[in-house]
Amino acid sequence: MITLVGQRSSQVEGTYLVSRLRDVRAVRQRVRVGAPDPTLTPSAGMAAVSEAVERLDVIGALDRAVGPIKQRERGHTAGQLLVGIAAAQLAGEDFQVGLDRQRADAAGQLLAPVPGLCSTTASGLARRFTAAQWRRVEVGVAQVAAAAVGKLAPARRAALTGSVTIDLDTTDVEVYGRKKRGVAYNYQGQRCGRPHVATWAETATVLAADLMAGDVDPRSHAPELLRRALAGLPAAARAGRVRMRADAGYFAGELARAALAEGIEFAIGAKRIAPLWRLLSGIGEAGWADAIDMPGAQVAVANYRPDWWPSRTWLLIRRVRLTPEQVSADPRARRRRTLHPDQRALPLAELEQADAVYGYSFILTNIDVSTPDKAAAVEHWYRHRTEIENVFRDGKHGAALRHLPSGYPDVNTAWMWGALLAATMAGWLHQLTATERPDGSLTGHGERGGRAMIATLRHRLIRIPARVVHHAGQLILRPPPGHDILLAEVLARLRALPTSS
Repeated sequence: MITLVGQRSSQVEGTYLVSRLRDVRAVRQRVRVGAPDPTLTPSAGMAAVSEAVERLDVIGALDRAVGPIKQRERGHTAGQLLVGIAAAQLAGEDFQVGLDRQRADAAGQLLAPVPGLCSTTASGLARRFTAAQWRRVEVGVAQVAAAAVGKLAPARRAALTGSVTIDLDTTDVEVYGRKKRGVAYNYQGQRCGRPHVATWAETATVLAADLMAGDVDPRSHAPELLRRALAGLPAAARAGRVRMRADAGYFAGELARAALAEGIEFAIGAKRIAPLWRLLSGIGEAGWADAIDMPGAQVAVANYRPDWWPSRTWLLIRRVRLTPEQVSADPRARRRRTLHPDQRALPLAELEQADAVYGYSFILTNIDVSTPDKAAAVEHWYRHRTEIENVFRDGKHGAALRHLPSGYPDVNTAWMWGALLAATMAGWLHQLTATERPDGSLTGHGERGGRAMIATLRHRLIRIPARVVHHAGQLILRPPPGHDILLAEVLARLRALPTSS
């Protein structure tokens, strides 16, 4: 009996020891934080940005166009300032102090297109620009666009330059410093600056830009901005078909006459004024044709031209059939403002009993709309004027155009150009490194027609951690597993391009 008890106690004790050993093995080892490794960088993909900047000679083009901004030839140049700000915003820096964070990344500075740029230096250099030199920035960007076009395959180059679209638009950037200069209150009561931008829609290239106060009407500046944008197009693009489109905020005959004087076609949104509503009664059901890629939408053409507009101007009308559930009862709702005034005044209960509810849009154009098919094609093309809004969205949410960081207008202008250059560089990275399908479209790195927004590029390409190693006179990046595929592909395609002379 005693022996049995001893055997049982030894078995229990052995089981206990085994369980303790398992518990000890399951205990995770304590982590100790060591010294920082200066060979690591969180933005290894900046090597691809630097490669693109070198291949397109972005800094050199800007320096040649702008000229010197200081007497002594030392330190950073105008091109280095703007490219350095753009690179910091591509890396995800939201404020000027982000330049200091980039500078503190010792390994990343070996890969950056502009090493050593800090926030105080950037502010001081930006304030040295003259008004004429800010205009010359557009000349430098035009040289970069011409270089990029020259590096494309002949078929792709012909597709981009054969038909060119210039978009004009503005966006408001709200600020909060009451002492900031160059800003004003807009109609919504927001204190803001107003970038006024002209883009080459097919390539997302910013051709011309001004930073205005929030209370400035863009219509008075639009003709000059259009002329500067046309001057920034490559010669091959200017020789082809060029069209300009703008929303109803540019409803003015001066812009239409400027387009006619430059020999280009235009399509400008028209405000919903009383004479246009009266024209609807003269259009029968047979005058409407189905729109392209827009269910429930139809287009029609009316012979209407406001005073002082070019003689060959037609009114293109689009109507979209709406259900009562799609119309808000709030009179301030944007969709409700598209209704005919007679229906807009109805209460929601009576609107639900109407036979048909349509929202209307009006476009003034000198493009050929003589047949229903041509009218539908022009409306479909004009509907994609939102491409410039994608540039603004990329500049604000991908770069850092959502605020203006300084009280000095010149510093804010440099910040604006940094964001616009970032969006432009993202567009040219798409054109230069994407794969062309048999139908002529591109397979890129994003979901919007293959074009990746800056946030996607940052996640997949730029913000890649890696160790920077010196070996045999070369820099070698050692990223973690699974992060080097896109970077290696983009670098290989960029390096296959000829170097600008």
